[in-house]
Amino acid sequence: MTITDLRFSSGVETAPAPPKSPSIRLDGISLPRGIREDADTMSWSTFTATYAPSAGPLRLGQWECADAERPATRLGPRGQTFRATLGFGDRVETATATATGPVAALTAMLYDHGMAVEMLRFHQLRSEDTTATFIQGTDGCRAEWAMGWSEDPTQSALRAVIACANRLYGESA
Repeated sequence: MTITDLRFSSGVETAPAPPKSPSIRLDGISLPRGIREDADTMSWSTFTATYAPSAGPLRLGQWECADAERPATRLGPRGQTFRATLGFGDRVETATATATGPVAALTAMLYDHGMAVEMLRFHQLRSEDTTATFIQGTDGCRAEWAMGWSEDPTQSALRAVIACANRLYGESA
């Protein structure tokens, strides 16, 4: 423990009282360290509005794996083709990418449309009925945390990527 971690009261060192934990918000599961501090200082509605905005210049519509039924012909990771409907401001486009998973495919689609989102950290937390995904992504200049949640772990991760891109690119998307 460093000197800044201690309180001095009448010359006696005592450990600080623990902050109110944001883990209450996710069925007792602690949030990732890089976002936990912000969660402690925000209401849940402010936290979700900040890290999981429901609106933004980038939107994800339909998502599908175009060849999900294709049988595996070899061991190990193999590319699959994913297709999405993406909204960029007032434009709506269909994008396709081949990747080893949905998050890689979505980030490739965004890159192809001029929105580089490199994943720095990825945390997926599951409760009884919901999966929350926390990512920290960068555009090469700055990094932002974002969150997505859904009953489906894949949709949760995709929503987190979209939220991160919206946080990184804001009105320029």
